Amino acid sequence: MHYVIIGNSYAGVSAVEAIREADPDGEITIISNERYSVYSRPLISYYLAGKVDEEGMCYRPKDFYKKMNVNAMLGRVVIKVDTDKQIVTLSDGDTVSYNKLLIATGGKPFVPSMKGVNAKGVFTFTTFDDAKNLYEAAKKTGAKHAVIIGGGLIGLKACEGVKALGLKVTIVELGERVLALALDEEAGKIVGRRLKEEGIDIITSHTVNEILGDEDGVCGVILDDGRKMDCELVVVAIGVRPNIDLIKDTGIKVNRGIVTDEYMQTSVKGVYAAGDVAESYDMINCRGNVIAIVPLAYDQGRIAGYNMAGVNRKYAGGMSMNSVEIYGIPVMTMGMTLPDKNDENNKKEILIYNEKGIYRKFIIDDGVLVGAILVGEVDYGGILTFMIRNKMNINHLKENLIKGDFQVHIAEIESEISNFNF
Repeated sequence: MHYVIIGNSYAGVSAVEAIREADPDGEITIISNERYSVYSRPLISYYLAGKVDEEGMCYRPKDFYKKMNVNAMLGRVVIKVDTDKQIVTLSDGDTVSYNKLLIATGGKPFVPSMKGVNAKGVFTFTTFDDAKNLYEAAKKTGAKHAVIIGGGLIGLKACEGVKALGLKVTIVELGERVLALALDEEAGKIVGRRLKEEGIDIITSHTVNEILGDEDGVCGVILDDGRKMDCELVVVAIGVRPNIDLIKDTGIKVNRGIVTDEYMQTSVKGVYAAGDVAESYDMINCRGNVIAIVPLAYDQGRIAGYNMAGVNRKYAGGMSMNSVEIYGIPVMTMGMTLPDKNDENNKKEILIYNEKGIYRKFIIDDGVLVGAILVGEVDYGGILTFMIRNKMNINHLKENLIKGDFQVHIAEIESEISNFNF
């Protein structure tokens, strides 16, 4: 049996581990357009800021492939997948045949069409090479000001890394606040204030229409209201989209991402997908969705790997979760955080605690916790995640949730969890 995995991040690595557990002798080939051994993508901002070195970026030991008896084809680009002949073709003309295939190509940055977007000094920020290139450009050019287009999670992490290099940073966000897709207005205000305290300029409800440059590189941007700002670096951090380019004309069903079933198998038998490229079951919205977060990529890859190796495992589904620290302020979101206020059928109950820089918001549907936002104190995020995943009725725990001191009431909540039948 020959297993081929396209992609070398969390989903691909967990698939390797699952396959090896179930099939110690099968042939495994992993193909990645990146030249690095598997690394921790969330750490690229720390690398940019000088907080970790290249060795500290490793997600698995450097001998991982050797120990797992994996043929690692790094720095190689797959340009075509033929699901009829069960062959993948590389950019240099080489081909690799497979019995079972996992597509774990992740997401790719969304870069809008605008004048100057291809100028020297314009970067995205999703890979190790992005961080290295941005660092080198900042040092070589003597840049003083960077504009970050996008105030989501990627944009804020890029902002922290660039700011640590000593540059002035301006975030330009089309939404009304930073982290607009995850945080409500109050939570966004807390994070926004903290960024401004660090000297970061934030422009909301606007975007960049044009990037200005000359033969030396970027020299400024023009906003949608005509304002011009001088800068030497631009980071496009608007978001990512599933990297589905490979599966065109393959017969594999695609919606937002590659559609998968409960076994992480695609519409083509023997072909699986996992991670940021896959559309899988969203337990909050009860439909297929692309949820691009590390824990789900790992889980999906593991489930796919087992099933590729003939061990029947089902994916229970996932939900959106994020945990990040922004200049000393911990922020955690899980499940549904922004219920639709215009939905006539929306009968969600909202509980809020907001005092002294601590913000908690709980979204409850018919007695069941379906989402939460925590800012400033996130100690019990794991317990809340458990409640959401297992659809626990929390009617009798509402006061416990919104109390200012969780510790006083945590014993009762833990008791509920220990007694829960799952």
